[in-house]
This record gives sequence, structure tokens and C-alpha cells, in this order.
Amino acid sequence: MTQKVPMTLQGEQKLKAELKRLKSVERPRIVEAISVAREHGDLSENAEYHAAKEQQSFNEGRIKEIETSLANAEIIDTAAIRSSKAVFGAKVTVVDLETDGEMTYQIVGVDEADLEQGMISFTSPMARAMIGREVGDEVVVRAPGGDRHFEIIQISY
Repeated sequence: MTQKVPMTLQGEQKLKAELKRLKSVERPRIVEAISVAREHGDLSENAEYHAAKEQQSFNEGRIKEIETSLANAEIIDTAAIRSSKAVFGAKVTVVDLETDGEMTYQIVGVDEADLEQGMISFTSPMARAMIGREVGDEVVVRAPGGDRHFEIIQISY
């Protein structure tokens, strides 16, 4: 039996939108590109054909990947969470005790993680350090350059 992997409702919606686009927009576009390239004759030396086939392979692989992620997802509606502790789905604002820099992270599923958007996987060292903690708690994150110390200053859902 496959173990369910937590995913936020927003993450599910984003993956479903990407899946729809890949199937209804990208797939037909690639099929058309293959068809047009085929008309150019000899396939053994047809760069357009090979490029389109490579795109098709990548697109179909991504479709399978998303379908698997959605099939194995346990969807969690973060709007329904009422907790003073940092748990899956929480937006946690921390201050770096060395630099006074403030950062906000949302703890999300592995497939949703996007550091540029401030979304970190619940399996990341930062998320693991924050989970179960409350506002005012100090967390220590073991980093390659040594331990980093943060204080949780806000938790929201």
C-alpha cells in the first residue's frame, strides 16, 4: 500500500490546473508539431521531429508524475486548522537571531515546495525545526555552515 503524502488544498488545485494544461493544451500542440515535422520527410535526420518527440516524452512523463502525486495525496484544507502551534500548512514568520532578518515560510507538501515563493517542504530541516513550536519559541536549524537560530514571531493559517 502506498503511503499518503500531505498536500495543501491550494497545492492540489495548482497541480490539477497544470495537469489540465498539459493534457488539453500541450499534448495537442506537440501532436501537431510531430505531424508537421513528419511531413518534412526523412525522420532519421529530422531535427524538428526528434525535438517534438522529446517534448512529447517530457510532457507525458510530467503528466504521469502529477497523476501519481495526486493519487497519493492526502489533501489538507489549511483554512480548517486551528492551532497555536506550527503544523503542516502553517505560515510561520521567523526572525534570524544573528542577522535580524525576517522570513515567512509556509509548510507544505514535497510536491508544492517552492523556496522562491516561501513554500518549504514539511521534510526540510527548517520545517522540521518549526513543527510543533509556538510563537516565542527559539528553533535551531542544522545547516551546512553551522547551526542557525531563529525565533518564531507569528503563526497563521
